[in-house]
Parts: sequence; structure tokens; C-alpha cells
Amino acid sequence: MPMQEPTIRVRVIRAVVALAIVAALVALLIVWKPSGLYPWLKAAHLIAVIAWMAGMLYLPRLFVYHCEAPPGSVQSETFKVMEWRLLTVIINPAMAATWVLGLWLAWDGGWDKSTWLHVKFALVIVMSGLHGFFVRCVRDFAADRNTRSARFYRLVNEAPTLLLIAIVILVVVKPF
Repeated sequence: MPMQEPTIRVRVIRAVVALAIVAALVALLIVWKPSGLYPWLKAAHLIAVIAWMAGMLYLPRLFVYHCEAPPGSVQSETFKVMEWRLLTVIINPAMAATWVLGLWLAWDGGWDKSTWLHVKFALVIVMSGLHGFFVRCVRDFAADRNTRSARFYRLVNEAPTLLLIAIVILVVVKPF
């Protein structure tokens, strides 16, 4: 028996419940603010970054293979499901967690005046813009409107890697 996709209403309810649980936990931690909270949130931030980057590196590879599948084929429809699930189940929540935790860490750690953080922030904005571009690509593929080549997606696949390298160097080395 094939598994059916949940309706949009069910997905929205699940997302709202998940966000409410996360918001309640974050509020509890901020109010309670146990000693040692910072390293735990830093670890959660790193986990979110890793999940976000895993998706950002894998999604364009799916686009490369999707370009080679004829529209309407079983293979194309499978890629549509894979891309949508990767985006909505991993990439979007990981990006949101990365932003929320990263902003909190910058504020709580007193890093908000650091030049390296401002540059990192700018690069994370660029990464978020790339994320938005990938969202558009998923929608285009879902509607069989992709106009870009596999080669284009191979090249675009390098952008998250280059941004990641620069961001990690800024965080670890703090050159300025």
C-alpha cells in the first residue's frame, strides 16, 4: 500500500505544533538560563549548520540528475518528491534554527560588535539568498518549468561550499 502525502492542512498543523514546542523550549531556556546554556546552544547551532549545509550541498546534485529525467517520467516525479522533502523537512528547519541560534549566540556572547561577525553575517545572508534561489528551483522543477542545464547546477553546487569555507574560517580564526 503506497504511503500518501499529508494534506497541506496537516503539514501546517504539524509545523505550527513543532514551532510552538521549539518556542516554548527556547523561552524556558532563556527564562531559566541555566549556567552552561551557551555551549549547549552553540552545539545546537553547529548541528543546525551541518544539517543546513548537507541539504544545500545535496539539493543542487538532485537538480543535476533531475535535468536528465524527462518531464512527467517516473524518475522526474521521484526527484520532485525527494527535492520537496529535503527542502521542507531538513533544509528549511535547519536554516531557521541556524539563524535563531546564531543570532542568540552573537547577542549573548557579546560578539555583535566584532568585525569578523559582520562579515560572517553578510556571507550567511548570501547563503540564505542562495537557499531562496534553491526554493525557486524546487518550485520550477515541480511545475516542469526548469530552464537551466545540468552544467549550471553543477556550477551552482560549488557556491555553498565556498561560502561555508569562508564562514568557518571567519568563526575559527576571527581574523579581524
